[in-house]
Amino acid sequence: MKKIRFTVAIFVLVACQAAAQDAKTTYANMAPVEQYMIADRNAEIALARSAAPEAVGREAEVMVLGSRGYETAAKGTNGFVCLVERAWATGFNDPEFWNPKVRTPQCFNAAASRSVVPMYLKRTELVLSGLTKEQVLERIKAAVAKKVFAVPETGSMCYMLSKAGHLNEKDGHWHPHLMFFLPLTEAASWGANLNGYSPVFAAPGDPEPVTTFFVPVPRWSDGTADES
Repeated sequence: MKKIRFTVAIFVLVACQAAAQDAKTTYANMAPVEQYMIADRNAEIALARSAAPEAVGREAEVMVLGSRGYETAAKGTNGFVCLVERAWATGFNDPEFWNPKVRTPQCFNAAASRSVVPMYLKRTELVLSGLTKEQVLERIKAAVAKKVFAVPETGSMCYMLSKAGHLNEKDGHWHPHLMFFLPLTEAASWGANLNGYSPVFAAPGDPEPVTTFFVPVPRWSDGTADES
């Protein structure tokens, strides 16, 4: 199984040195904002909903990326919020931080929508305000120091089951998986990241106060088996 290289707000990406160097050269700066947008609003809504099983996604609130941040495009009834994250959700040192091709459909339950999603929305707002990556990082660090962001609520989780996602140049859509969010904690205490002997991966937020656990599952949101 491939090693993870992705995030929610937040997170660890693994790549070989050559690939990282190529990406760093290609994505050294932010592209024109239009390249991060999806022109067809309905297509973005459908992509966001595809993160979760149909029974969850069809009743979820959906947010789409606008020129200044995310906007609610569809009201929900089940407490879930689906959206398509862009590359700046990743770690600040990741060479694909500005990759305009990244599209990561995610669908967060109510607890995560309240306590995890705001961290990513704030990153997006800062990025689209025209700040440099370094300035965005400093603003996020200051917000964390002031405890602007809450730690993840108990039970916070997210679906990432879309075949149509593009996490990065190395892994494409990777595997269907669930994500669980906890306050910063040691991965080993949950049996994660055990050199291939555990099915669970974990990544600490930086600088956000969250540890994300990734649990691969066998099927995509459309019910087909993961054969990658």
